[in-house]
Amino acid sequence: MKLAVIGAGQMGQALIRAFAGNVLAADDIAVYDVDETRTATLAADLGCLQISKSNIASIADHDAILLAVKPQILAAVISEIGSYLDDKLVMSIAAGKSIAELRAYGLLDNPLVRIMPNTPALVGSAVSGISFSDNVSNDYKLWVLKLFSSCGLAFEIKEDLLDAVTGLSGSGPAYMMLVMEALADGGVRQGLSRELSLKMAAMTMYGSAKLVLETNQHPAVLKDQVCSPGGTTIEAVAVLEERGLRSSLIEAVAASSDKARELSGR
Repeated sequence: MKLAVIGAGQMGQALIRAFAGNVLAADDIAVYDVDETRTATLAADLGCLQISKSNIASIADHDAILLAVKPQILAAVISEIGSYLDDKLVMSIAAGKSIAELRAYGLLDNPLVRIMPNTPALVGSAVSGISFSDNVSNDYKLWVLKLFSSCGLAFEIKEDLLDAVTGLSGSGPAYMMLVMEALADGGVRQGLSRELSLKMAAMTMYGSAKLVLETNQHPAVLKDQVCSPGGTTIEAVAVLEERGLRSSLIEAVAASSDKARELSGR
């Protein structure tokens, strides 16, 4: 399979870097972006990456297309390339743009895929929720899941649940950054240096997440292992419960999901 990527912004670049050498050879990837410095940087870093001069040129001789452009220009891009796509697989990471909207923009018969990745794709630790149109073959599904697994975890999700994915993992890195910053501030307040506090907070979050993923134990079980009777940790947990950390995060996921539905007109 050969892949054409239209759009080399932050997310587009992160995905291309993950795909190249893991699932695809660099010379099997063509990329176009209006900002030629972005594509030039990618080509210098990855070697044989094909740099295209236009949207239309990028899709020639490629089996699958990844639309990594902003939602507000998605319709214009599809209008430009639609008649050249034949029966190619088309993937989109445009937030809030449904498969039905992609059809309305002119992709009437193509097998279509909607993906909601998140920014940790930049370091190979993304979560990607993936929805497929009815005419995507099983072979294509397996290929797409393999492709996006190269930059983290990839899950097939019913399209009507993608707004929930947006609220949880799509917006989630921002929630985690707030928690990390607050933990570091707490360390500084207790006398630790800013640099040390931030590193300790970041590694604590990373290590805790790794414990959940690698042990497959529920976070409540792992939390209880830290909370000794009458100890320091349970005292801190009691404060967090009193101040509503848990309910605040639950409501944050709901608010982001609701906003995603609003932006997509649902």
